[in-house]
Amino acid sequence: MRVVMFGYQTWGHRTLQALLDSEHDVVLVVTHPRSEHVYEKIWSDSVADLAEAHGVPVLLRNRPDDDELFARLKEADPDIIVANNWRTWLPPRVFSLPRHGTLNVHDSLLPKYAGFSPLIWALINGETEVGVTAHLMNDELDAGDIVRQEAVPVGPKDTATDLFHRTVGLIAPVTVGALDLIASGRREFVRQDRSQASFFHKRSVEDSRIDWTWSAQELDRLVRAQSEPYPSAFTFHRGRRIEVLAAFVSQGRYGGTPGRVFYREGDGVVIVAGADARSGRNHGLAITRVRTEDGRELPATEYFTSMGGYLTARP
Repeated sequence: MRVVMFGYQTWGHRTLQALLDSEHDVVLVVTHPRSEHVYEKIWSDSVADLAEAHGVPVLLRNRPDDDELFARLKEADPDIIVANNWRTWLPPRVFSLPRHGTLNVHDSLLPKYAGFSPLIWALINGETEVGVTAHLMNDELDAGDIVRQEAVPVGPKDTATDLFHRTVGLIAPVTVGALDLIASGRREFVRQDRSQASFFHKRSVEDSRIDWTWSAQELDRLVRAQSEPYPSAFTFHRGRRIEVLAAFVSQGRYGGTPGRVFYREGDGVVIVAGADARSGRNHGLAITRVRTEDGRELPATEYFTSMGGYLTARP
């Protein structure tokens, strides 16, 4: 099939590479200009560079809503559009232009985790599996019929970086497999159960701020979700910002006020956690490694030279 590809960052790069390696013909690529947004500088393999290296025409757009772009799409005469990590709305005149419509590739197990940063949100929320979905695009965000979907398990120590590497490997088989089903003449696919749908916004600095009223288990997942190269989870100690680079859920149960720097356990320093910490039934978050405002990384047992005081959400 003749394919126009819309995509950005490493997700789009992997999708384009899969298309170039397939029997399908990529006739045009549309991608975003480079961005300075902190999350868009991560996993930033260039779709434009890959397309140009293979002689595929490239258009740069922030939004795909101008007449010149639409004219170029009509000239390309695609059988299908394939989109992955396109960051803005595709209007109906674009996604419905090709004979077979538009196949969107999304890194979640739809209908859950539509929208942005699905791997990070899924890890924070304690999901047991994540994956990649290829679905046909319609008027509603990430809501069209599912053509192909594959999942991988989430382990108890996995970070968002681990999950990225595991799911990005699914892009090629999910994308090409879905295209092959469509090319074979199949037209009926799996409808999404919209009662199970959830939608998530882009992450920002505010979403990495530690709230010590969360449970230790939730905070452990937050720290793992904000693993390098993502912005680290952070808190404040004596008015100064510190980043929490590594932690674990304590063996012991600790009572008191959320955020209290309380006790050394193994190679960690336990912080009291949970809105009901006063009950004494909660585990704490044992921090093992931190980064200070001046960029020093050190074990928590060296940073916290004495117990007592509090970690807070703000200075």
